[in-house]
Amino acid sequence: MLEEFQRINTHDLTERSRHTVTDIHDSFSRQGLVRPRDGRVLAGVCAGLGRRFGLDPWPARLLFVLVLMVLPGSQLIVYPILWILMPLEAPAPGSVAGYQQGSAAR
Repeated sequence: MLEEFQRINTHDLTERSRHTVTDIHDSFSRQGLVRPRDGRVLAGVCAGLGRRFGLDPWPARLLFVLVLMVLPGSQLIVYPILWILMPLEAPAPGSVAGYQQGSAAR
């Protein structure tokens, strides 16, 4: 009986956490805070933050690094968390698997 209780609680926790991440992705998308498909270096977190706040990607990256240098070790925590929480930008209309139609290799 204890095993079944633990299994049910684990399932409920997994369901709740999945809904929570989905809700966060939806909220970030509505606010325009998404990781772009182009102009990114690693995961697009800094490019997405820059786009959201009206900055070019490189100044946004520099500002991100400077701000995170204030708290030692925070780079190892903040960037991966934002990578998980920020949704990937929706593909552009007319694109297939991330490629624009008509932009074949030249």
